[in-house]
Amino acid sequence: MVHIKTDQEIDQMRPSCTMAAEILLMIEPYIKPGVTTNRLNEICHDYILAHDAIPSPLNYKGFPKSICASVNDEICHGIPSDRKLRNGDIVNLDITVLLNGYHGDTNKTFFVGSPRKKLLKLAETTKAALQKGIDQVKPGAYLEDIGAAIQGYAEPMGYSIVREFCGHGIGKNFHEEPQVLHYGTRGKGMQLKKGMVFTIEPMINLGKRDLKILPDKWTAVTLDGSYSCQYEHTLAITDDGCEVLTRLEGRTDF
Repeated sequence: MVHIKTDQEIDQMRPSCTMAAEILLMIEPYIKPGVTTNRLNEICHDYILAHDAIPSPLNYKGFPKSICASVNDEICHGIPSDRKLRNGDIVNLDITVLLNGYHGDTNKTFFVGSPRKKLLKLAETTKAALQKGIDQVKPGAYLEDIGAAIQGYAEPMGYSIVREFCGHGIGKNFHEEPQVLHYGTRGKGMQLKKGMVFTIEPMINLGKRDLKILPDKWTAVTLDGSYSCQYEHTLAITDDGCEVLTRLEGRTDF
């Protein structure tokens, strides 16, 4: 069942969503060749605690770290480790914080050192596909309109969309209904209503969409070893559209 948020509840969500977005800005200067994903986790963890919040992933269903850090062919749920990032890598950092009883969730793919052209294009396509999905969100639209827009943009460019993971409702719970697929058929699914709050977070691969889960039971990787990219926002449906809660004021690049 989808919990429709009141205006007051959405106001209460703003601080956690803003903090998650600010963490992505804060951490970017640390992302360079030689840094470990464990170090990035520590910096984010300390920042979250210093701002009287809680890292939502830590101990969630047994997840051992405070952020997800997914490198190159890792699609999502990568566990930070002593692995050192190298020039040319891409790394997605997924940040969710709990503040004032509400979760805020966002993620972004970063380039390590000098980006490669094919990965720049993959990232720009993924970011644009996310925005295509966001553009569909308004009262009276249908849930699968979001996925149809993402699929209709990315697949004709030769990329593939991961289907095993999806966006999700969010609020007092880290994950709520509805599930937001990143593929679909326009006009299908539940009708969207003001007060719904959920994430859109397409995972788009340079190669095929097939994946496997590593023995750590968390990290999803592409089956063919191709690179994968992801961007995510939390948004709330308004009277005539939506508000991207994890987009900082004045930011136009993400």
